[in-house]
Amino acid sequence: PPCFQPSTEFIDEMPPQWPWLQPAAAAAAARRATPFVLRGRRCSSSVPASVCASAPSGHAREQEDEQSLVVVGGGAAGVYASIRAKTLAPHLNVVVIEKGKFLSKVKISGGGRCNVTNGHHLEPSGLARNYPRGYKELRGSFFRTHGPQDTMHWFSDHGVELKTEEDGRVFPVTDNSASVVDCLLNEARRLGVSLQAGKSVSGASVDANGKFVVKVEKRTIDFVDYISANYVLVATGSSQQGYSFAAQHGHSIIPPVPSLFTFKIADKRLADLSGVSFTRVTAKLMLDGIQKSAPELTQTGPMLVTHWGLSGPVVLRLSAWGARELYQDKYQAKLVVDFIPDIHIEDVKRILFQHKDQHAKNKVNNAFPKEFGLVKRFWGFLLEQESLDGDMHWATVPKSHLNAMALRLKQWMFEVVGKGQFKDEFVTAGGVPLSEISLSTMESKKQPNLFFAGEVLNVDGVTGGFNFQNAWTGGYIAGTSIGTLASKSILKEEQACLQLQGS
Repeated sequence: PPCFQPSTEFIDEMPPQWPWLQPAAAAAAARRATPFVLRGRRCSSSVPASVCASAPSGHAREQEDEQSLVVVGGGAAGVYASIRAKTLAPHLNVVVIEKGKFLSKVKISGGGRCNVTNGHHLEPSGLARNYPRGYKELRGSFFRTHGPQDTMHWFSDHGVELKTEEDGRVFPVTDNSASVVDCLLNEARRLGVSLQAGKSVSGASVDANGKFVVKVEKRTIDFVDYISANYVLVATGSSQQGYSFAAQHGHSIIPPVPSLFTFKIADKRLADLSGVSFTRVTAKLMLDGIQKSAPELTQTGPMLVTHWGLSGPVVLRLSAWGARELYQDKYQAKLVVDFIPDIHIEDVKRILFQHKDQHAKNKVNNAFPKEFGLVKRFWGFLLEQESLDGDMHWATVPKSHLNAMALRLKQWMFEVVGKGQFKDEFVTAGGVPLSEISLSTMESKKQPNLFFAGEVLNVDGVTGGFNFQNAWTGGYIAGTSIGTLASKSILKEEQACLQLQGS
């Protein structure tokens, strides 16, 4: 027999300052509460049933509920944390509440392939440099606790074979995010985690015993439920739901702004180059709000021309590092691009002059230096910018034009007039300040037993698997902390039962 009978007394202990917790409504909610809410804590099988049965009623009420965890948000951080907590504390009741579909961002990331993590930045301090918000704080024990290698081992151990591509991005060998999604959800279900989609958490009070009373609403119907929980983990990503919950419990919120987006460029003629890619350029973002040059605002790597402007890893990294300043400047900036960063400008001029001498009788549009690694469409665009007719012969090109072409290839300035959206990995900068949580446990410094993980915090990474790694690491640490606390609490309860037997 259980140490106690299921009860709804916790409803009567709710603070009066919450207007929606009216006694009649709360009592009605308790009567239709899910089994998760009302399921009682049972003594260990090692404790004689007679001891539990003889426990005084007061003692029974002290142990009224099993240890329980409510995870708000069914993304990467939330699901990963629920698995870790349940693994460490099998008796812990765990419910994950997701207002939409579970792991929706995991499913679409990397063009549907799921960029699980990054395999080229394994040392914590080097890894932390890929986080525009968080790079100072994450240099310590955060990634040492659970880094990219740990993440890769976890998925491999659970049947998802991974591969590391040349640029460091890690994907399933199937190139299909479904394997990652299925792995996480199946493991959660196997452990007994309750996954509840189509519901949202609109708040939580803390009762006289320090337990959370979480208000849950169903999106499609007029439905309200209340869940009593010892621990709450907020892993809502950039959703307002998480920010509101955090603010309700004393946290400040750094206003969220977009990060990881493409640049809209003023020059409409650039649209003619849509689809042209460059394997290696160096781009520098020039912002009015920054007087001196910040090293992070110069990036080298691949770039892509789109029908509205510029995209690719270089642009996305610049958008992340300049996210807040770009927002403040209404996405107006200058972008200086070096299309041949491995060739010095004097060597560029020399190559152009030599090419003119060697191909004097050729048309400039048909013969151009192969050393630059440029495609014909882009070369034609360059000629247009210099008002040169593609049918003219190299012999007739003035040296002044060759010098101007060299300068443009090395310092081509584009006017940024807005932002596009990188749909595969939409990320925000902002959220709960890292100074308000303990990174060693992910627990709030404002409210005991309240935890945070993932993008709800003021942490965001550049493209390449870094945002998911933040989610895996934060979720793992939070899950470890909660699972450890729950195991200790359960052990204390069992010891209390044994003490009663002795008395």
